[in-house]
Amino acid sequence: MGILDKHGVLERNVTLLAIFAFLVVTIGGLVQIAPLFWLENTIEDVEGMRPYTPLELAGRDIYIREGCYVCHSQMIRPMRDEVERYGHYSLAAESKYDHPFQWGSKRTGPDLARVGGRYSDEWHVDHLRDPQSVVPESVMPKYGYLENRMLEGEHIEDLLATHRMVGVPYSSEMVENAQADFKVQADPFGDTDGLLERYGDKVPVRNFDGAPGISEADALIAYLQMLGTLVDFSTFTPVASR
Repeated sequence: MGILDKHGVLERNVTLLAIFAFLVVTIGGLVQIAPLFWLENTIEDVEGMRPYTPLELAGRDIYIREGCYVCHSQMIRPMRDEVERYGHYSLAAESKYDHPFQWGSKRTGPDLARVGGRYSDEWHVDHLRDPQSVVPESVMPKYGYLENRMLEGEHIEDLLATHRMVGVPYSSEMVENAQADFKVQADPFGDTDGLLERYGDKVPVRNFDGAPGISEADALIAYLQMLGTLVDFSTFTPVASR
């Protein structure tokens, strides 16, 4: 009896097929899952990673609320065409403070994992107001109304505290100073010493949308401008090659 004939026995016997299918799934599952119990951490620690600032975190919530993740992914796969177009492939560590992560499953627009610093704040303002004015072939809707929606950050402490509950390492000092840090990041003339001490001296501090007050556009642009900027890939060495 050949191999195909033996396989035919399984195809004709539902009970036998179910038993063998269960065995295959069980063995495959154990091979994939069991090793994880002996790992202290499945995410490599990467120098430069930090939690989002209060303003960036507010901007991320706006990004999610407006459904930006539906058309834009934040995951660069380790394939030549993706790396050449978007930059270094995404690391697991870059999403470890995301709840939920923004990897996405569809790209109507380009991947945004490395969009930080690629365009000016003014470009982002124009892009939100009228996407087709800077990218004529874009099908993105207009989001100019975000400039008219002002933010006070009255609940930003609760937002940081909630993220701390699910593992984001916000300290008590970060939570207590959340509202002050939220406001000062968009004020280039404010006292930013505390903000930079808590989140690092590379945190961008400026009026992101160029208008008075802190708008939803400010927060969203602050979030976009930090994406992919935390890890210095000129010095990054994967664990496997160390």
